[in-house]
Amino acid sequence: MTNLKTKTMLFVGLAAMAMAPAVKADDWNQKTTFTFSGPVAIPGQVLPAGTYVFKLLNSSSSRHVVQVFNQDENHVYGTFLAIPDYHMHASSQTLVKFHERPAGEPQAIKSWFYPGRNYGHEFVYPKNQAVQLAQLNDTPVPAMPTELAEDTVKPDVKINAPEVVAIILAPVMVEKPTGEEVSLETAFPATPDTTKESTDELPSTASWLPLIGLLGLLSLGTAAGLRAAASVKEN
Repeated sequence: MTNLKTKTMLFVGLAAMAMAPAVKADDWNQKTTFTFSGPVAIPGQVLPAGTYVFKLLNSSSSRHVVQVFNQDENHVYGTFLAIPDYHMHASSQTLVKFHERPAGEPQAIKSWFYPGRNYGHEFVYPKNQAVQLAQLNDTPVPAMPTELAEDTVKPDVKINAPEVVAIILAPVMVEKPTGEEVSLETAFPATPDTTKESTDELPSTASWLPLIGLLGLLSLGTAAGLRAAASVKEN
């Protein structure tokens, strides 16, 4: 594999500059608008050239779940599981990394990074695709059971739909270039504080209201105590 990794990284840099995605976003869901000049592969399907919106799904799960929409955001092309991808120096621009694919086939999106973030989202591919990508790129690729690939591409599914639940709960392994299948922990040793930042990045349906309510009750209790103490002192 003559210097394939170097070629891949060069392609990544050029692609990121060429696409110059516009970032229209609420920071919490990392909404990013991409315009691709040619077709690109994502898990289970190929997106034709055009403009797409990538967003994190508003899920209470600690796993990364990415949804891909059309430009008007009225159609979902797919709902995809991802794992945290780390790079040391956060970029001020959106960064997209690609896997190489066989000649004549569209490049496959490996991961994307929101501006200013060290942690991005690496797509988990169906096992049959992951095996091929791992061999072509000489790098481990996260994989989910191939039979779940149909769930990822069902259009317009809701957050609590069975398909989304199945994706969130999907077992994730890693396909190595040698053909060996290993656990995530074995293939991708933890990077500094991965759990903390990846959780901080994810949107969540969890609410601060219970905590605010508790603080309010404590404040009321404190105020009542102070009033009682003042009353005793006056007497």
